[in-house]
Amino acid sequence: MTLPIWLYFVIAGIFVSAFMAIKTAREDREFEREWIEKEGEVYIERMEEEKERRKQVREAEGLE
Repeated sequence: MTLPIWLYFVIAGIFVSAFMAIKTAREDREFEREWIEKEGEVYIERMEEEKERRKQVREAEGLE
């Protein structure tokens, strides 16, 4: 049974489209993971700075 040539192109297009969708999804997940890690580090840094600031305030109140 022979199929028309355009049908082979359609099938190939479906496979290429699926491959590109999977590749893009993987790249997006990696980008989001890196962004979340970076934002988490910024958040932790801000928490540590706030902790240090409060410690300094308590020490200053204790001296007065």
